[in-house]
Amino acid sequence: MAHLRQLMSQQAQRRPIFENIAILGCGYVGSALADYWQDRGHWITGTTTSQERVGSLSAAISKVVLMKGDDLRAVQSLLQGQDTLVVSVAPTGFQEAAAATYEATYLTTARNLAEVLKQTPTLTQIVYLSSCSVYGDRQGEWVDETSSVSPLERKSQILCESEQIILQAANEHQKVCVLRLGGIYGPDRELVNMFGGLAGMTIPGKGDRFINWVHRDDIIGAIDFIRLNELGGIYNLVDDSQLTVKEQVKLVCSHYNLPPVNWDSSKLSIQRKSIQVSNGKLKAAGYELIHPQLLV
Repeated sequence: MAHLRQLMSQQAQRRPIFENIAILGCGYVGSALADYWQDRGHWITGTTTSQERVGSLSAAISKVVLMKGDDLRAVQSLLQGQDTLVVSVAPTGFQEAAAATYEATYLTTARNLAEVLKQTPTLTQIVYLSSCSVYGDRQGEWVDETSSVSPLERKSQILCESEQIILQAANEHQKVCVLRLGGIYGPDRELVNMFGGLAGMTIPGKGDRFINWVHRDDIIGAIDFIRLNELGGIYNLVDDSQLTVKEQVKLVCSHYNLPPVNWDSSKLSIQRKSIQVSNGKLKAAGYELIHPQLLV
């Protein structure tokens, strides 16, 4: 979090110094964002769907609400008197979430927000966290915010539909910014924990698939930048590294002195999407990445 202190020098001070901010979904990103803003004097209302997390969150932020975004009355209550809203929802649990769970988590939440925004005139900035998965598979080609979306499965389709619902709710008094994130890593989600288990193995394929990443610090930094500069529309958020899986695994193994991974190009790998996502629009708006290159 120390890296985030540099942000105030690059952000326009057009909004009030202290705000009432609601974070719908205090998971990995939302809870860290809540800590960041709470430390800077804002009044933070954070939500969780887990009774077990209420205590730990209450010790760190102003107010904690146990709720889900598919509860219209709860959403209405949450947004009253707020200046800024960040939507950082995700299905709970360790199992792969079913499409029906995605619909309840994203689609119903987006519909409820679109309905409630009409009744909350104090709320002027909404930041909605989405995913670069909406672009689908481009076989390693570049995409930016003007590229068409081409989701591969129902879950990504749901994300696209949710984006559109919340974007269409924007008006001249309420800015809505959709932030499409790459793969998220950071404290307690280090890349060695994702790739280290491959050390010494022989893996089918060439390892030439591109995976786009973003550090949690930059998600927090970009959200605050969007809030202070009152941005609306769609922005991609990934780092500058643009490395293939092979290159990423090599970096991890080299850094931690792990046995190298071998790639067997004579065998077919499991087909997964490969895409290079441009972050140029957000950088052109003035945001400077805290971690432009992949941290291992």
